[in-house]
Formats: sequence, C-alpha cells, structure tokens
Amino acid sequence: MKLIPVQDAVGMVLAHDITEIVVGRYKGPAYRRGQVIRFEDIERLRDLGKEHIGVLDLKNGWLHEDEAAVRIATAAAGRGIELSSPAEGRVNLAAAHDGLLKIRVNTLETLNMMPDLMFATLHTNRMVRRGQVVAGTRIIPLTIENSVIALAESVSREDGSVVSVYPLTAQRIGVITTGSEIYHHRIEDTFGPVVKEKITGYGSRLIGQLYVPDDIPLTVEAISKLIQDGAEIILLTGGMSVDPDDLTPSSIRATGAKVITYGAPVLPGAMFMLAYLGDIPLIGLPGCVMYHQVSILDLILPRILAGECLTRQDIVKLGHGGLCGSCSECRYPLCPFGK
Repeated sequence: MKLIPVQDAVGMVLAHDITEIVVGRYKGPAYRRGQVIRFEDIERLRDLGKEHIGVLDLKNGWLHEDEAAVRIATAAAGRGIELSSPAEGRVNLAAAHDGLLKIRVNTLETLNMMPDLMFATLHTNRMVRRGQVVAGTRIIPLTIENSVIALAESVSREDGSVVSVYPLTAQRIGVITTGSEIYHHRIEDTFGPVVKEKITGYGSRLIGQLYVPDDIPLTVEAISKLIQDGAEIILLTGGMSVDPDDLTPSSIRATGAKVITYGAPVLPGAMFMLAYLGDIPLIGLPGCVMYHQVSILDLILPRILAGECLTRQDIVKLGHGGLCGSCSECRYPLCPFGK
C-alpha cells in the first residue's frame, strides 16, 4: 500500500475502508477496500475529509479481485447464463431463462482445487427460473496473479462451459394406460390426469391417451399408433410391477426398443423403465408417480425435454440423493432429492 493525493488516485484500488458518519442517522462504509477509484469519487472523498488515501499498487501480472471474478465467470458461463456486475469482489451467474441447470461437476472441482479462488453452484440437473442466481465466484485475496486466472479460464473452456441453463423444448407426448381393470371400466383412471398435469407443467403437449388391456400385442400396437400420430415421447402407465399380469415392460421390449434400464435407484420410482425406439423415448412409469407429488418422473422428464439422451450411467448416478424424505411440506427442488 502507498499513500497518494486523492486527485491522483483515479483508476487505483482502495486499500482500506473509508467510513461515512451522518450524526444521528448513519455510520458505515462509504467506500470499501478493493473499490476502484473513479474521477467522480474525488470530490466526495474530499467531502469525507480525505486529501490522501491508501491505494494498492498492482504489480505487473497481478489482477484486482473484481477483474479476476469477471474473467472466471465469463470463461465458465455457458448458454443461458447472464453475469452480474462485480460487487465486493463477487460475480453472480444467473439463469437467462427458465430451464434445466447443468453443471460440469468435474470441472467445477478442478477450479476449486486452484489456489485463492472459489466457485459455488446449485446442484446440477435441477429446474431453475429466469433471473435465479445459480452460481457465484470470487477470489479469496484482494489481488491475484494473472497466471492463476489464465489457468482457470483455460480449464473452464476446455469442456465448453462450467454452468449452463438449457431450455426445455415443447414436445408432443403420448400416453398409454395399461390395465384390464381400467380398459373394462371397472375402475376410474386416476393416473392419466396426474401425468397430463406433469406434461403441461413442463411446457409440452399431450397429443393423445390410449387405453389397452394387459396384452403385449395391443400395447405394441398402441405405441405404433401414437408414433404415427406424431408423438415424440411416449409415457406408459400401469403394469410395471413383477406380477404375472403386468406386461408393460415386456410390451416395451417387444417393440424392439433399446432398453436403458428396468429399475432405478430412486424411491419413489424403483419400478421405472426407459427405452429408446429409434430416437423416441418410451418411459414406463411406476404407480408411485400417481400419488407422490415428486417422483422419478420429475428427475427424468426435464432432462429429456432439454435434449439429453440418457444412459444407464445417468440412471445409476441417481442413487446418491435418490431417496425422497417424504417431508410433510414438499419444497422440491429445494431439497436433496435427486441431487
């Protein structure tokens, strides 16, 4: 730190807080350590009794915290991300639109292993709203060597981005409800309305719902009919257990679809099935989707609508955080479920 006349401080970094006192009304910082002095600040500093101030003399190759945070955030920001202006050394990354938050967790961990910087985010694969802060970054000291930030920029851009928000695409979704008891009108279909509400809630459209008994050829025929009608995703409800009469998994296999999983490490949602018939996802929904406010459907459908083609490994990873706590007041996604 060096002491210089206030009129010579424009563009320099303040090395200490400057307090303002208004008798009976206010006492607090008028300027904070780390702020960059502007031309318009000179007269106010004099009003505060400052003819000289202490500034940081940045050596060649060193950066102020604000510039460092802006550079880290800019390199890490992917699609659907907006940056805040730096405030007290911190830059926030916010969602530019509603969508699915994606974090490259391995890259995030690499950044946080670097000396004197930090980067914090929300959990990956959760829905976020426009304007919501999804990450924040800063350096720990007031200044940092340029070489550290240059390395952070390189690491962040290696995979394309660290933080992104992918919009959900509105898709045409068909529903097949299996079960002889519903097909023959012995009981009312209470599953269909729940699924329709989920579909519209994620911005997509239900193009049709077909009812079939527990019959493999008829279920396969219904799948083909919905595809012909333009369905881009097909949800199948009912018949997902291991009972002899529950034939939905066998029906999905009978289409020739590539099965990603039958069974998932998620509660509620264990008896879940995902297969792809060409590029069309066939999703077998267990009964828990009907009576749980949040289930495996809320973990899977947004990712598919965001353009992901899910793998077996994606499903396996759901096990860590895949237990719903059945809280008396559901606050999903502000909870550990699916994280």
